[in-house]
Amino acid sequence: MLKALYDYGMRSGLAIPPGFASKPIRAYILLSKSGDYLGIERCDDESQVCPDIGSLANSVDKCNPSAEKADIVLCAAVDGDFEQDGGDSREAKKQKNNAVKKQFFHSMLGSAAEYEPMYAVCLKALEEPEKFAAMCGEAKRLKIKGMDRVSFKVDGVPVVKSPANREWWTQYRKRFEKAGGSGEDELRSRCLITGEPTVPMATLPKINGLQRVGGHASGEALFCFDKAAFRSYGLSQSANAPVSEEAFNVVKDALSDLLAGAPAMYRRDKASGFNPSAPVFAGMKFLHWYDRQIRPEDDVIISGLEGFGGDDAEESDGPGETEIPDIQLSAEQERRADRLVRSVSSGERIELLPAEYYIILISGANGRAMVRRYEHGSYEKLQNNIALWNDDLALCDNLGSGLIRPQRLNSRLKRLVTRQKADRNFSERMAKELSGFTPSIVMSIINGNPLPDTVAARALAYIRSQMIDPDENDRFSFMPDALSCQWLKLWLTRKSRMRKEEVFLMPYYDKDFPNAAYHCGALMAIYADIQRTAMPDVNAGIVQRYYASASRSPVLVLGRLEGMSKHHLDKIESPGLVRIYENRLNEVYTFFGKEGFRRLPSSLTLEEQSYFAIGYRQMSAQMVAERRSAAARNAVEDAVNKNEQEDA
Repeated sequence: MLKALYDYGMRSGLAIPPGFASKPIRAYILLSKSGDYLGIERCDDESQVCPDIGSLANSVDKCNPSAEKADIVLCAAVDGDFEQDGGDSREAKKQKNNAVKKQFFHSMLGSAAEYEPMYAVCLKALEEPEKFAAMCGEAKRLKIKGMDRVSFKVDGVPVVKSPANREWWTQYRKRFEKAGGSGEDELRSRCLITGEPTVPMATLPKINGLQRVGGHASGEALFCFDKAAFRSYGLSQSANAPVSEEAFNVVKDALSDLLAGAPAMYRRDKASGFNPSAPVFAGMKFLHWYDRQIRPEDDVIISGLEGFGGDDAEESDGPGETEIPDIQLSAEQERRADRLVRSVSSGERIELLPAEYYIILISGANGRAMVRRYEHGSYEKLQNNIALWNDDLALCDNLGSGLIRPQRLNSRLKRLVTRQKADRNFSERMAKELSGFTPSIVMSIINGNPLPDTVAARALAYIRSQMIDPDENDRFSFMPDALSCQWLKLWLTRKSRMRKEEVFLMPYYDKDFPNAAYHCGALMAIYADIQRTAMPDVNAGIVQRYYASASRSPVLVLGRLEGMSKHHLDKIESPGLVRIYENRLNEVYTFFGKEGFRRLPSSLTLEEQSYFAIGYRQMSAQMVAERRSAAARNAVEDAVNKNEQEDA
């Protein structure tokens, strides 16, 4: 994994010299070459490669040079100012530490001035009381926070961009290197990344960008050995996994780019409107890249999965159930991406990328970067498996006239979380409940493997909750949830494929499908529809009263529903509609027999409960489609009759 990250960083030109790091600058103190203070320039989105002292910046007496927090650069405290606020208070200690760090900051400016005269201008301005007071007042007026990083511009040139700045820091930082052993040769080890002999770093710089997934603002260690149990052969700290400073800085920069969505990987122009981002799934960042630079439309993880990541999107009622707003590809790019994925099954010859993909699922935990899963494979295999994912998900929409439109993975994952209404902490609960098996789901998509049984159990729990306590604002709440049923269909299809079975679920209701539980679900859907037609204002229908028990023990419930349906059919005034319902019931009942898979089951396994839910949904969608079709025919007939009467 480290070598793959290193190769990505080198290939993408992300390498930053040792001792430097790319940092966001929130404000520049503006000075003239003669030392005049010109004001403060506020920045919203600017990063510069700055000298970085590493973990020493967390000590009480050191800080980063050239660019540091405003709390340090503009610290106004002097000796003796702390006693009046209680010298032992937390805030007083913080101010005292900042004052000490400020002195260190000034000493580094003085040292840098020997290489770059601009630093002498900066130091002189900070030491003149009037100019310093003006800086502090302007920073307060601009509402610059203490944590905001500030730097300097002299005659409009950032000091961190000076070539002499790098020369000075390369020499200055050597004084912080720890000496050890009897000689450098004794300390040399093979770098785990490059394989070259190196003096391994004692401690590694931290990885930033994991705040949304349990990380700290100060960053996480990718690997460390701070406990005796983690060490071996008498080695201390990171000597247990030796890496050179130059190689690890490339890995760190590669991870920073990937955590930002891998912008260095894509060949694109600014007019395309394509802004990549690394999605979050159940408290983990999903990072992916290829072993070459590609166009956005060639990334099958994005285009093939219709917005695999990004913000959540909810489905709507009809056959056009969602739009994907964040992936802004052109129409031609979308057509090409669709052809690229579908060519696997259509046989159309499309030029393939001779590439390999890499995937990391990562989160933060107690100051460490936790790699939950690492995977890599061929681009062609990835195409096949994503096409298979889309095929296995194919299921009728709520109207029964088309297929459910593609959804983001996060929208699908919501259906695996315990259903609650008005849940303000849903994101936290989602991360907590799903973190254990979300990596398995992602790898199932990428590798075409079966899903864990937990997926089916949670999807069924969501459906039962929805059917028993429906959402009054959802006009399709009478049928099992679309995305939950897609999880069930995917789970069932891949289990059948693993067992080498030849019969798979079709997207629409199949009256000949060889599974009794499937047709039990269809029967209950018909009984529920009969009651809604006969008694549209009933408060608690047979779905609320019997769905949970019928989905587990249908033989105990279907007989009762059959008796109730006779009373409901008597209340329907239209004889034609009654005949339609009777024919529908008879057609389903003809499937059942006395032996084998046709026997009416007394109890249902997890797999059979899944078939029950899908049979219920598909029959419900079929009845909706038939009603819409009949209404359309009647509207045409009425229009024809009206025209004939007008002509007469």
